[in-house]
Amino acid sequence: MRIDSYETAEHQQYVRTFLNGRFENSAFCLLAPNGQDWLMRAGRGPEMVLGNRSSVLQMKTVAAKYPDKKDSTDAIVQDFHSVRQALNVASADQRVLVIVSGPKTQTDGLRQSLKAVTNDERIIGRFHVDFDETSDWHKQIKGLQAGPGIVVIRPGEFGMDGTVMRQLPLSTSNSEIVNTLLAANSEFARTTKKKVYSSHVAKGRSLGIYFESVVPYGEDRDGDGKIDGPGRPGGSSRGVPPGRRPPPR
Repeated sequence: MRIDSYETAEHQQYVRTFLNGRFENSAFCLLAPNGQDWLMRAGRGPEMVLGNRSSVLQMKTVAAKYPDKKDSTDAIVQDFHSVRQALNVASADQRVLVIVSGPKTQTDGLRQSLKAVTNDERIIGRFHVDFDETSDWHKQIKGLQAGPGIVVIRPGEFGMDGTVMRQLPLSTSNSEIVNTLLAANSEFARTTKKKVYSSHVAKGRSLGIYFESVVPYGEDRDGDGKIDGPGRPGGSSRGVPPGRRPPPR
């Protein structure tokens, strides 16, 4: 499971549960299918918990103890807190963004029917998806036609805006949606230059680009509950042992 962005204090608190109360930009732990029981200690990333060479083998060994009981193609469809956040994450990941736009009464059914699309092996992991019934984000998107629809968007370079690549009616069949997404992704990959982190950040700073987060940026490596300032001490990356859960905070 991946938290796409720490958009809420709840998300940050969840990360802290795996790092002995600290908050850092990533955390890793293998959990039982109930999503609660720890199967090993936690850390910043897989290599810190499992080691580099055997991490995949260890995960396969653990997974074999929990055979599938349900078809993974029934996994829920992704949804962000806001289009604003979805645009920012899609831009950072350099993925096409799909917004299902319209009144809740018209889009709720798509949360079920689109599972077949978003879990298709040709689609999964290649797009970000968001549902939204407001019009607050419309001014951020170029080429948007009024009214409900499935909007396929090329996110802007800094995730502050986007451009419509395709726009479909909510009644579009799943097969047509898949074909549309595949074509859009092919076009996006062909015409999008891979970002280089250092130069991308430098350009953003020079242009005065700033994405205002709902929660403070930064890490709390010493676990004092406050985001660290320059020169503040960090902590270790080791979590609690397997089978134990951190106490509530």
